[in-house]
Order: sequence, then C-alpha cells, then structure tokens
Amino acid sequence: MTTLDLPTYDDVAQAARRIAGTANRTPVLTSRTANEEFDAQVFFKCENMQRMGAFKFRGAYNALSKFTLEQRQAGVVAFSSGNHAQAIALAAKLLNMPATIVMPHDAPAAKVAATEGYGGKVVIYDRYKEDREQIGRELAHKHGLTLIPPYDHPDVIAGQGTAAKELFEETGPLDAFFVCLGGGGLLAGSALSTRALSPRCRLYGVEPESGNDGQQSFRSGAIVHIETPKTIADGAQTQHLGQYTFPIIRRDVDDIQTVSDDELVQCIRFFAERMKIVVEPTGCLGFAAARRMKDKLKGKRVGILVSGGNIDLARLSGFLAR
Repeated sequence: MTTLDLPTYDDVAQAARRIAGTANRTPVLTSRTANEEFDAQVFFKCENMQRMGAFKFRGAYNALSKFTLEQRQAGVVAFSSGNHAQAIALAAKLLNMPATIVMPHDAPAAKVAATEGYGGKVVIYDRYKEDREQIGRELAHKHGLTLIPPYDHPDVIAGQGTAAKELFEETGPLDAFFVCLGGGGLLAGSALSTRALSPRCRLYGVEPESGNDGQQSFRSGAIVHIETPKTIADGAQTQHLGQYTFPIIRRDVDDIQTVSDDELVQCIRFFAERMKIVVEPTGCLGFAAARRMKDKLKGKRVGILVSGGNIDLARLSGFLAR
C-alpha cells in the first residue's frame, strides 16, 4: 500500500497566504442568547458569509490557483451536490479557466443556478443510481480536464483549514470545537489548524444521523461506505470519507457526533430569529451537536463552524414555518 503524503498545518498556512485578498475573512459572531443557553462563551465562525456562501471557496481557489498553464487552458471538472460546485465554478471564473460540474438531479435549484451563473457547465446525474466519481473521471479522461474532488485532495483540505486558522487567530485557544462532516475536507483541515493553534481543544465532527459513515469509520478504524443518506443536510450526503481525510480525522479528532434533521431545523430557526443570519441545514450540524452536549460545556469556550448559507428561499420558509 502506498503511503500518502498528507497535508500539514504548514500547507494550511501557505493556503491562507494564497487565498488572502480573494477569499473573505469571515466574521466570528457571538450571541448572548446562545451564551445564556450554554452558560458558556460560544463563537460562531460564519462561513455562510464566505464568497458563494460557503467555506468551499477556500479549498477550491487554493487548489485551482496551483494549476499549471496547461491545466488552466484545459479546465477543471468537479462533482458536487452544490457548494463545491459553486466554489469551483467561481474560482475557475476568477482564474479564467473553463469548469465542468457534475451535479445530482435533486440538487437545490439555487445551487444549480448559482453554479451556472458563475459560468460552470453543469452535467446532471442521478445520485441514487449513478456514480459521480466515475462520471467525473470519465469526463477528465475524455476532455483532458483536471479533476478536483470536493474533499479528498491535499490542496482542498489545506484551503478548508484556513477557516479554523482564522477562528483561532481571533478567539485564541478554545475548549471545544464543533465542525460539520460530510466527506471530511473541512474537518480534516480544521483538525490541522486545531492541533497547531489550540492543541488541548476537544474537536468534534458532526454528521446527520442517517449518514453516520464517518462515525462508523472513526470507531472501527477503517473507511466505511454507506448508501446515499436521506437527510435535509444535502452537503453531508456523502457515502464515505476519503483516503486523505480519514487518517487525519482518525489521528486528530476526538469524536464524531450525529444529530437529527429536526434538530437542524431548530438551529435554522435559531440562526434566523436570534442572529438574523441564513444558514443551510448542513451548516447547522455543529451547533446542533453542541446543543446536545451543552451540559458538558458549561463555563467553556466553544467554537462552532457554520459551514454555509446556500438554501432555497422556499425551502427556508418551509423550515421556519414548522
């Protein structure tokens, strides 16, 4: 078996310099209501205010900015349920290269429209019957494109880790940090920053209950593959962790938690009503898990990474009306 060259915190630091001035340095917000509920200090790193509305822009821009001239001329191909799609399309536009994006037939309409609006060529597939990774590889081979997966790539992981880097630079060391988990790019990158900047912080990955492949993998010691989970957290409908993300998560993360869709809806309402911000279901995973554990967090300094805010307004209004 080939030993992988895993990214390190130094790669995160280099990515931060590479994306500086292009990616937003997103705000860290607090809420007196949340602090009172937890009897703790809670810090929300708001990647819903990132360019294209999610943390994914960090990894996409970092990866594409390292392309050779030949790669830029040929273009990039990616597969995504929405946020990586938009991130790759926008990064490609900024770097003046063509982008082809493989998206599921049931991807949120707003995410498809935004991807096309950034200039991405969208190829639709059925996530329950077809293999997006195979489609991406075939397109790359046929057209000479460079495939950038949504999470399992060293440059993507390093780019995603810059969000946690910024958080710790602003807050200082934390006692606990909650990060949403799909394929593991954000969690793996966050783990690199956490162990470098706040080594004693307990780091938790958070998945939907119906899609706990990461939790199973973490506890068994081997990557577990599951069927596509049915959950409102469309950004976490992944089937397995990656060969790069899993070893970092297993080494540096303290535990993987799960939450229900109903808990995500409650968090969507909290963000909208109390903090006046729009957060998509996947972006609520960390907050939902922290709420479950709040009795253990009293008096602590708690970080929560809000991963994105890309949600159809009709869908948002439906959640708020529940």
